[in-house]
Amino acid sequence: MDYQDYKELYDSLSGSKDVIDFISKGYDDKLIKTLYTQKINRDVKKKFYAVKSKSKLMLKLWKEGATMMEISEKFKFPPILIAMMIFQQDGASKKEFWNYVNNPDQLNDETANELKEVIGNDLIYSPAANEEQRQRGKWGEALLHQWLDEQGIGYRTEDDLKGIYEKTPDALLDEPMLYNGKKIFWVESKASFGDDIEFKYNSKKQLIPYTKIFGPGIVVYWIGCLNNLKCPENIYVADISILEDELIRVDE
Repeated sequence: MDYQDYKELYDSLSGSKDVIDFISKGYDDKLIKTLYTQKINRDVKKKFYAVKSKSKLMLKLWKEGATMMEISEKFKFPPILIAMMIFQQDGASKKEFWNYVNNPDQLNDETANELKEVIGNDLIYSPAANEEQRQRGKWGEALLHQWLDEQGIGYRTEDDLKGIYEKTPDALLDEPMLYNGKKIFWVESKASFGDDIEFKYNSKKQLIPYTKIFGPGIVVYWIGCLNNLKCPENIYVADISILEDELIRVDE
């Protein structure tokens, strides 16, 4: 994706209403939700402790009649995380809070209804959103395995390699293959969007270590990626269009 197109889209996703609006206009569901998730997760990492320091004020506002959704909008922070801070400030443990999220009817009717509203309006941290993100990851891995299987290429998965190596890719090829004329030994599946931040993080945490253990490989960003990402040595980037390509055996 062209950087300018990405930037305009990314900057326009300020809240859940924007997500719904873009999808209703025909934008790809996975792309919009993924970009929004990445943006909110980054914002949460930056602001979490600053917002949490206001927990006493949040509890006071809630006790005075403000709803958790209203408090979430006031602090411009995900509703489930705001609710967690309020519950914890009121004496609940984190474990107890997430138990309430999964079973809100344990609470009195008014609080249960409020928590249900929070859950229904959180596109990132609700149980349904977490499951959707998990399924997106499984979808990406299934695409990768199908692509390799259809070409008759042997590989070992993360589960196959568990305990053998410190870090393992989603598919370690049984033999080196050629991709666009470059020799590769592994393929990593990412059900995320490969922008500069995501790619740098993935490179540092996983991809560069893979190259040191196994040699060159490919990371596939199934949701899409920026054009012209600066790749560390021995790392190649692809998007879903890789399904139209074939790997070639080294000796062919």
